[in-house]
Amino acid sequence: MAEPTILQALLAWHRAGEGAVLATVTEAWSSAPTRPGAMLAICGSGESRGTLAGGAVEARVIPEALAALAEGAARELSLIVTDETARAARLACGGAIRVLLQPVGPALPEPLLAELAEAEAEGRSLALVTPLPPGPPPRLDGPAAWPERFRTGRSGEEEGVFVALYTPPLRLLVTGAGQIAEALVPMARLAGFTVEVIDPRPDIAASFSAAPVITAPPAEAIAAARPDPRTALVTLTHDHPVDDAALLAGLATPAFYIGSLGSRRTHAARLERLAAAGQPAEALERIHAPIGLNIEAVTPAEIAVSILAEIIATLRRR
Repeated sequence: MAEPTILQALLAWHRAGEGAVLATVTEAWSSAPTRPGAMLAICGSGESRGTLAGGAVEARVIPEALAALAEGAARELSLIVTDETARAARLACGGAIRVLLQPVGPALPEPLLAELAEAEAEGRSLALVTPLPPGPPPRLDGPAAWPERFRTGRSGEEEGVFVALYTPPLRLLVTGAGQIAEALVPMARLAGFTVEVIDPRPDIAASFSAAPVITAPPAEAIAAARPDPRTALVTLTHDHPVDDAALLAGLATPAFYIGSLGSRRTHAARLERLAAAGQPAEALERIHAPIGLNIEAVTPAEIAVSILAEIIATLRRR
């Protein structure tokens, strides 16, 4: 059975009468080993789920969270994380962070938390928007209210409020179960992506070990996956009909990244085929090819590094 998410844990603890507090990093300075939007759920018993910046930080936050719970009011907490403390937690270096503590009920209304948890279960994106300093009640906004933040996946303070993003996991759809995909799949998982691999070629799919392979035709498999704005799609087969079918399906979706393996000459021929299939020039400009950042990659693993780097750069820099 899967471990409850932070939102599920908060809701369960609150409804069981144990009390619950949501701790969220709102600012990080210097080389602080965390980022705005990092979250920790804290139960009235002292149990916690999630992480802010390593065990030493959590040990300082939890007593403050329990005090906020007893008081029944939100509060902000500023912390200095020394280099020594960071190293003890197996982190690179320290810095300064500010943490917002919101007891469920008085500062984070249960109906609002329940709506967040429901959206999480359904794969919908929402933002929890809290006035700073804390006092007035928070609200929920959709992606249209903060388009740039949702595009780049960055929580942060803006216009006197803290915008904490709650979004579905990043996803990567890979067409082509070859050597590059064998390296790319575990790398992408480490970077926080859920990964699906598609390859309709039975002999290739049967020898792939990094993940289960969907052997349906690419257009069918991609349509079933329903790519969203937090989905990246890559084609790696070098089998033109397979890659073209995947690209045509991907271009019909809001995927934030579409990339395809092949040389400049290969890609020029590909663009001609896709244009003949009815794709307009502006759609074809979405395709990153030759795929990956130009790091002079040679081996399959190096090419996988360049692909993942370009995906992340596209996500964060748009």
